[in-house]
Amino acid sequence: MDKPTIAQKAPFAVQVEAGKTYHWCACGRSKAQPFCDGSHQGTSFKPLEFTARKTETVYLCGCKQTKTPPFCDGTHKSL
Repeated sequence: MDKPTIAQKAPFAVQVEAGKTYHWCACGRSKAQPFCDGSHQGTSFKPLEFTARKTETVYLCGCKQTKTPPFCDGTHKSL
């Protein structure tokens, strides 16, 4: 199985809108971090689709190692 590329060793603070669907990059290759731009093509990765429950700032994983995708769980601190 492929290992994801670490996009950054910190979360991405992103403002999301209630009811809107987003596609979080799981491979780490996207140039549109933290969102998918299709760079996973040819790998075993697929973006993770999620719908925001409310309008707020969320912290999306940048290291791609989180146990709670797409949200940061602090794993980047041990890399």
